[in-house]
Amino acid sequence: VIKCKAAVAWGAGKPLSIEEVEVAPPKAHEVRIKIVATAVCHTDAYTLSGADPEGCFPVILGHEGAGIVESVGEGVTKVKKGDTVIPLYIPQCGECKFCKNPKTNLCQKIRITQGKGVMPDGTSRFTCKGKQIYHFMGTSTFSEYTVVADISVAKIDAAAPLDKVCLLGCGISTGYGAAVNTAKVEPGSTCAVFGLGGVGLAVIMGCKIAGASRIIGIDINKDKYAKAKEFGATECISPQDSQKPIQEVLVEMTDGGVDYSFECIGNVGVMRAALEACHKGWGVSVIVGVAAAGQEISTRPFQLVTGRTWKGTAFGGWKSVDNVPKLVTDYMSKKIKVDEFVTHTLSFDKINEAFDLMHSGK
Repeated sequence: VIKCKAAVAWGAGKPLSIEEVEVAPPKAHEVRIKIVATAVCHTDAYTLSGADPEGCFPVILGHEGAGIVESVGEGVTKVKKGDTVIPLYIPQCGECKFCKNPKTNLCQKIRITQGKGVMPDGTSRFTCKGKQIYHFMGTSTFSEYTVVADISVAKIDAAAPLDKVCLLGCGISTGYGAAVNTAKVEPGSTCAVFGLGGVGLAVIMGCKIAGASRIIGIDINKDKYAKAKEFGATECISPQDSQKPIQEVLVEMTDGGVDYSFECIGNVGVMRAALEACHKGWGVSVIVGVAAAGQEISTRPFQLVTGRTWKGTAFGGWKSVDNVPKLVTDYMSKKIKVDEFVTHTLSFDKINEAFDLMHSGK
């Protein structure tokens, strides 16, 4: 058993508490990882807020991390002690019907136990003050050591800077893949990206790499426009600058609508606007943002009858074990940006400050 520091969420709506936790050794087909760097994501904040119906407490949150394998359980063959890895919230077992289908990346092998906050055998590897602590998204990267299933880990280039590539565990991969895998943006196309946070910037990067000629960034926070343009946005607009609904503004700006739109916020009203901003006959809108539980999307069916397509994406459609190492390689060879997504680097004990910075759009 390893004793180390972790940021424990004792209950909904409370700040994270840095505690000493015990991390049990990995069982069969499990891997214990020394986490070197972790990022914060709105998904962690969503669960911490208490709005997540799958949220259970006390829990160790975090799902964008990178580290070094400390030890492996019986039967683990893909990674060994000392390997550099990224934990994966969407695993890839290679055996289930989802993994065998090229149309999806949604491996279901451990979905049920992962959603309940436990390892595949139904138990936790974390304890604190004599209490069992739940796992989160199969990763729990807000701990100096964590235990994950062996199908939830990608071995990456040992030379990669972990304080940067941890972002490939969720946000950057999700946005970039939404453009290149899910939408399959084509050269010369016009795109609209709603929400210019980390995921939105990654979508812009993907649209640019795919050869889009016009990329319109949409956000009410104008402080985000300069960064969006650095990533490839050709122009940025705010829905608050017009009396008309944003979809009407976009349709007028683009001679009938955009070829591809992306919703990167998780707001069902914006999802509708993103679809309705698409061009009749061929426009495709991709939902990337995760809306709160119980919310529903709506539009007039005629929007779809007249040739628009509504799609969704999880982790950018990447089959995780296969593709995360390739994304790291693409970053190392400067094909994709990662460093530019990092705004602040804080010590682990300042994790609550990191959430404050994220909520304030900084």
